[in-house]
Amino acid sequence: MTAPAQPAILIDAATLKSQLDSTELDSTERIVLLDVRWALGDPEGHKHYLDGHLPDAVYVDLETELAGHGTPQDGRHPLPALADFQAAVRSWGVREGDLVVAYDNSGNASAARLWWLLRHAGFEAVRLLDGGLSAWREAGFELASGEVVATPGDVTLEFGAMRVANVTEVAQWPVRGPLLDARAGERYRGEVEPIDPKAGHIPGAVSAPTMGNLAADQKFLSAEQLRKRFAALGLAPMSEVAVYCGSGVTAAHEIAALEIAGFKAALFPGSWSAWSNHPDLPVETS
Repeated sequence: MTAPAQPAILIDAATLKSQLDSTELDSTERIVLLDVRWALGDPEGHKHYLDGHLPDAVYVDLETELAGHGTPQDGRHPLPALADFQAAVRSWGVREGDLVVAYDNSGNASAARLWWLLRHAGFEAVRLLDGGLSAWREAGFELASGEVVATPGDVTLEFGAMRVANVTEVAQWPVRGPLLDARAGERYRGEVEPIDPKAGHIPGAVSAPTMGNLAADQKFLSAEQLRKRFAALGLAPMSEVAVYCGSGVTAAHEIAALEIAGFKAALFPGSWSAWSNHPDLPVETS
């Protein structure tokens, strides 16, 4: 029996431009472009968007639209409530049957959070612009400036399509399979910790920095290169894999890379920001 085809994850700039040009001639096809510029320590994502973005792209605020609210034990970016997320997605103009393309200007490290949430909500027609805004510019395609306000959409969503692990499951995860820490190596080792209350990593976790999924041009490595990377980190074809990062944002990027390589992985949404706020949970620094 042939395995079911997996949803596509990436789209390159030339293909996206061609599809956008074709939709201008066919009003039944719609592509919704979403700009998710956000980075830890840079609060100016919206300003960067206003200065220049893909034509007709709508800005998505990660802090308010791709995350909920909770206690420190829930982490800095807990998953949003379904009703809130659906309202946000509709406000971006997404309708049933649309193709959504998300991007940022940091190798899709933040746009992947939107990709993961839409997939988790049962919306499979979502792609990451490989290489992000830089790839679009390098291809010589135009940018627009200012705010784009979408006509509200009508999409209906339901969480549950992607795997999620909670703090109790993650504590025992290394017994069943690899637990990947997607933060920078120095944070994993506990050499620095810029924002969370403890330095180090979850016992048994393996260091797998998100940026290792990308080539120098900020595009994802090939499927074969990613398979080799994850195999070197101890993954086998049937591995039970879970991923965390600082607050559940760049871990989504790692899950996208794992899926490109042929692995399914669970996300620990609270990630290190949740774990380090539980005083009873152990920490490793090495």
